[in-house]
Amino acid sequence: MSQIQLYNVAPRIPRELKFLEELSFNIWWCWHPLAVELFLRINPALWAELEGNTREFLGKVDQARLEELAHDEFFIQQMKLVESEFRHDVKTSTTDIATRKIAYFSLEFGIHESIRLYSGGLGVLAGDHLKAASDMALPIVGVGLLYRQGYFSQYIDRNGWQIERYPENLLHNMPITRAYAKGEPVTITVPMADRELKAAVWIVCVGNVPLVLLDTEIPENPPEFREITWRLYGGDKRMRIQQEILLGVGGFRALVALGCEPSCCHMNEGHAAFLSIERIGYLVDRYHYTPNTALEIVGRSNVFTTHTPVPAGNEVFAVDLARQYLAPVCAAAKLDLTRVINWGIPISERNKAGEMSMTVLGVRMAAFSNGVSRLHGKVARAMWKHLWPGRAIDEIPIDHITNGVHVQSWLSVRMQHLYNRYLHTGWLENPSDEEMAAGVAAMPDDELWIAHESGRHALVRQVRRRLSESLNYYQMENDRLAFHSKQVLDPNVLTVGFARRFATYKRGNLLLRNPERLLALLRNDSRPIQFIFAGKAHPADDGGKRIIQQIIQFGKENGVADRFIMLENYDIALARLLVQGVDIWLNNPRRPQEASGTSGMKAAVNGVPNCSILDGWWDEAYSPECGWAIPNNDNYDNPEDQDNFESQALFNILENDIIPCFYERPSGEIPRRWVQLMKGSISMSLGRFSSRRMVDDYYNKFYLPAIRDYGALMDDNAAKAQALVSQKERLVANFDKLRIEQPVLTRDTDDLHVGDAFKVTTKVFLNDLKPEEVDVEVYYGHVDAHNEITQSYCEFMQLSKDLGDGNYEYSSTLTCRNAGSFGLTARITPVGYDWVHSVPGFMCWPQ
Repeated sequence: MSQIQLYNVAPRIPRELKFLEELSFNIWWCWHPLAVELFLRINPALWAELEGNTREFLGKVDQARLEELAHDEFFIQQMKLVESEFRHDVKTSTTDIATRKIAYFSLEFGIHESIRLYSGGLGVLAGDHLKAASDMALPIVGVGLLYRQGYFSQYIDRNGWQIERYPENLLHNMPITRAYAKGEPVTITVPMADRELKAAVWIVCVGNVPLVLLDTEIPENPPEFREITWRLYGGDKRMRIQQEILLGVGGFRALVALGCEPSCCHMNEGHAAFLSIERIGYLVDRYHYTPNTALEIVGRSNVFTTHTPVPAGNEVFAVDLARQYLAPVCAAAKLDLTRVINWGIPISERNKAGEMSMTVLGVRMAAFSNGVSRLHGKVARAMWKHLWPGRAIDEIPIDHITNGVHVQSWLSVRMQHLYNRYLHTGWLENPSDEEMAAGVAAMPDDELWIAHESGRHALVRQVRRRLSESLNYYQMENDRLAFHSKQVLDPNVLTVGFARRFATYKRGNLLLRNPERLLALLRNDSRPIQFIFAGKAHPADDGGKRIIQQIIQFGKENGVADRFIMLENYDIALARLLVQGVDIWLNNPRRPQEASGTSGMKAAVNGVPNCSILDGWWDEAYSPECGWAIPNNDNYDNPEDQDNFESQALFNILENDIIPCFYERPSGEIPRRWVQLMKGSISMSLGRFSSRRMVDDYYNKFYLPAIRDYGALMDDNAAKAQALVSQKERLVANFDKLRIEQPVLTRDTDDLHVGDAFKVTTKVFLNDLKPEEVDVEVYYGHVDAHNEITQSYCEFMQLSKDLGDGNYEYSSTLTCRNAGSFGLTARITPVGYDWVHSVPGFMCWPQ
């Protein structure tokens, strides 16, 4: 048959159950246990088989079963309870996108395992961000791509090697709806080199938050363009730049087509950085502003978050490729192409660079930039300090907002019931540290331990089921595999979890550096221990794949495969199972290459202590009351030596601290000291590392100021923005001509004590700038052994004399407040805070 007409037939939902259909289209259900239980009651076996895909589930439930439930008063009663909770939480219409003030752009979103639009931590963080924003009823809209295949499913062959498969995302089985405007389905057009790309616009409802997704698999596109939204991170550099133009440029156009003009745009990593060009173009076209005026508005209302502490991990594109694809976008925005490409290149490299950096472009175009933990903020400032030549590292305008996790999405039902019973009312919405600690301390040890043990038992059951379905696992025949899987793991044994992306710097094989000590632990029957590993390597990362293979082969070759397990196809469902069921969460990256590490937070909210290198979030979370810190040694020049040292340190902790603590049970079956660690983990994580706290930080530190700045800059036909353009022109014309002399001190500094004061004077030449346009500052602080200032302070100097012809004298009095060795100099900067975040900014130091 050459042509057939396709159609779908679904069961007819009885009138009494109509709410189920509405609920199946909103992912809100996935973080509300009563709603999950509602679907589970319909058909438990089918629900498990379909992994919680609500749309496919309702399409496959037997019609007779639906009719039966329509007359089941207990089911109807529970459904009404869920509907009441849903109506209470979902107060705003997710289709009313025009009212959204904040747009959150991300190349991936991990919301639930049934919606495969994510690869790992970056996407799961984005999903948790939207869920928290929904809980807080913030005016946010998400923007991403609708992948037809998504990220790969992972299989392990008989040699322990990772194999990738790309199952299709069937649109009719996804909780998505076509976006409409003025009664018509929305399709946007994006210039793509010498042709135009079209994309259909879809919406996923995440509680109160709409997630806008772009889809190029439509008949209007040629085959090569349809492939753009096939695979997340798929294809070559040409495919990547096409995806990122679609996300940034196309994503913003989709919002405009839906009537939304966001006041603040948040770029989750550099993938979305091209949106700034489109924002500028929109203001030029819609309001007839000059490109420079639009640039001041956009740059001061953008937020940029970097998640990558390794220079090689930041996306770059060859300049020639970027020129080819950005030319039509820049022409539409009336922007000079070379100028735009230079925004993605540090000034010091513009004459020789062959690549433009998406991170540099993102930072350059955002007044608000941040890393994702306190340590990562420090690393990011050091990594990108060359963008601001002349600035001290503690003045680099990259802040940090530590990641958090959406507690309801990761907390086991057993633990949630326990917390509801003993923590203060509203503990999820307002986790006060003091109240939290008091409530956690009041939990009976026995109840907490029993709830945790239930999670471990559930984990072992599910691991055995998964292994029984892994037909090539351990090279066993099907009958032997089925038998063996029933013997894998022990539900009463200390269980260590290690699950994350298998990149080489995360060192998933660190334990294998001491095989004798590891085997001694695994074969110890008096104080047994078992390990569960899970994670995917990038398809092109053979180093990561070899680590997976080493873990599997170690277990098989040494006869410990029942206690040393590598699970296939790590996803949100498996992550949830692991963080709720293991006893210890292990993380041993090579510091400081872990930006955050949110999986450890997910374990901690379930009362699981962490054992980790002091990297990412653990660097600020660790205390002896909630886990263990693996001593790291950054002094080794050879990574092999560093890995050997830290492997030995990890075994010392396992042998001397973790295992004895877990099996120390003098008063019966409850390890009291271990339970105290669990309580410490709960108090620490719920109070400080929830996505609600994270989003609240973004809202107050970045979103609200950006929204205010956008409004102020747009007022009165952008009068303030135009004034900033004029001021920048004056600064550019004059700043290279400014001069400042080394400051002169009016007293001998060899005999200073705390409380003494001295006067500092300097002479400056301001060329055509006026004194009211600049700040002249004394810059001073403690110095290290190399006489470099390590912690800086500034004091404004006052104009004391007009020396004529643009020359002035400034002075200030400094008081010695602390003892120590200090350094001092002076500088000129533009007045106020308008140029603090600009790249490279304006700063004049003595020659």
